[in-house]
Amino acid sequence: MSATATRNGHSANPVGDGSLRRDDEDDPETDSGGSLPGRLLRALAGQISSRVPPADLDERDPDYIRESLPGLWLLSSLYFRGEVRGLGNIPEEGPVLLVGNHSGGNLTPDTTVLTLAFHAYFGVERPFYQLAHNLVLSMPGLSFLRKFGTVAASPANAEKALRSGAALLVYPGGDYEVHRPSWHSHRVEFAGRRGFIRLALEHDVPIVPVVSIGGQETALFLSRGETLSRLLGLDRLLRLKVLPISIAAPWGLNIGDFLGHIPLPAKITVEALPAIRLRDEFGPEPDVDEAYEHVLRLMQETLDALAAERRLPIIG
Repeated sequence: MSATATRNGHSANPVGDGSLRRDDEDDPETDSGGSLPGRLLRALAGQISSRVPPADLDERDPDYIRESLPGLWLLSSLYFRGEVRGLGNIPEEGPVLLVGNHSGGNLTPDTTVLTLAFHAYFGVERPFYQLAHNLVLSMPGLSFLRKFGTVAASPANAEKALRSGAALLVYPGGDYEVHRPSWHSHRVEFAGRRGFIRLALEHDVPIVPVVSIGGQETALFLSRGETLSRLLGLDRLLRLKVLPISIAAPWGLNIGDFLGHIPLPAKITVEALPAIRLRDEFGPEPDVDEAYEHVLRLMQETLDALAAERRLPIIG
């Protein structure tokens, strides 16, 4: 993997989708009724909720990360040909909010590439946490992610990490972005979620935009399945606004991506932009909408530039 460092210079409800949105509007209750499908969905929701561990920052294990780096390095450098630029733009110490776009379904390869590069550059002892969807944390075989610092996405968990002085990676687009159709590959799609701006202001921490490309080429993503999710009541029971439909190995037609998939070996490129200190940029009382549009514009311009570099899908 190539890592190029440049030095230029809330509602209380957990939102288990990798985002930090605040649910300001009340959704109508989904009537799953007493039908068999409704009972099954409620039982599934209960099982998933019971499997999601509380946010315990102490579960992050630097020794485990250190031992895992060689294997991750092979995966990132040989399979995804990972290239990470601009790590020098991340402040070398203190709390910082890394704000990323992400792609590739429930098991996002860009997160793997970025996490490896962060630990290789700053060392495994620097606290680094990532917010993830509840479903990811509850999937069988993925409990090891907690040792890397992955916790369920919610405003409370984000605040806990920043108060500890850690670097925190958030994905405002959440499941809406990660399951976008393949023909939206070169779009940053945060769906208007501004919680990360409020979080940065409340804790007075810099924002480092992190832009990635390639993840949406690891399968053929057909639809977010928002209507399907709503009809099945998943938006209320599991906080899933989408039930994605894709074509991916080994399943062929893949609905929900609940068991993950084998990603195609697309080249993953990640670029960290210069840190943004909102009060330096917009004054002592920044306008949230203005700050949001500024960050989104910078990220989209960078993604456009990364897309212009690519010659062919997957090959890069």
